[in-house]
Amino acid sequence: MAIGRESVEKLLKFKSTKWKTSITRIESNKISIRGYPLEDLIGTLSFPEMIYLLIIGNLPSKKEAMMLEAILVSFSDHGVTPPSTQVARLMASTGSPLNNCVSGGILSFGKHHAGALENCMKLLQEGVKDYTGSIDSPKDIKKIAEVQIEKFIQNNRKIPGFGHRYHDMDPRAPKLIEVAQKYGFCGIHTQLALAIQEIISEIKGIKMNVDGANAGILSDMAFDWQVGSGIFMIGRLPGLISHIYEEKTREPPFRKFFGVDEIYYNGVEERILSNGLQHPKTDTNYND
Repeated sequence: MAIGRESVEKLLKFKSTKWKTSITRIESNKISIRGYPLEDLIGTLSFPEMIYLLIIGNLPSKKEAMMLEAILVSFSDHGVTPPSTQVARLMASTGSPLNNCVSGGILSFGKHHAGALENCMKLLQEGVKDYTGSIDSPKDIKKIAEVQIEKFIQNNRKIPGFGHRYHDMDPRAPKLIEVAQKYGFCGIHTQLALAIQEIISEIKGIKMNVDGANAGILSDMAFDWQVGSGIFMIGRLPGLISHIYEEKTREPPFRKFFGVDEIYYNGVEERILSNGLQHPKTDTNYND
């Protein structure tokens, strides 16, 4: 069967492409995201709905959009306690531009700060996926929880998403669970998070935090654990910007965190440099 000229041109164009994406198509005078013309989305979708469309690939239901909005609100700020906020404000006090300060705050996200959401999502998703038995009752979910807890205990690791250095009971977690139950997103992953909480609460008195609650809910909303930190960043960005702006407009520049008398030096005592200074010997042969 003969191939038409238009089909040949499309085939050649496809083979010559250097970059492939399924998210956004850009053509002359045309922008479409996940197949929808952007001009149709403007003024129609809320920001959480747009985030859902970009990441998941489909338009969310009203309940999905409202649940995602609640999650983003829960991440919005935690005062000046997080290292990321402190970094951003310290940079702002030096006169760095807004984008640099925001970058500094985001770059300070790591395993011990902001990484718990993604790690907890991975724990819950892999826990459900790797379980070989059927999951038909709360007893089955409790078995998965026991397996996951044992893994962390054996490796002497903290379970991400549980415990908080400022809150014995993170007020955001129970509210998020309440909202998830209202909108129908208290599925198997959220139930697993609650089962883990029940066990470790009895053992150590530790409760679920905002990351643990959102990890279960986002997993039940079909978000892959690999986008967890990204969702946290979207939620926290407005908080960082507000702190940077406040630092620039309400505080004197070059913020002083503490005085010299508040710094404790615990290095070697003062030494005297003699005239006949001898460099330490080394086995390194710089002629090699």
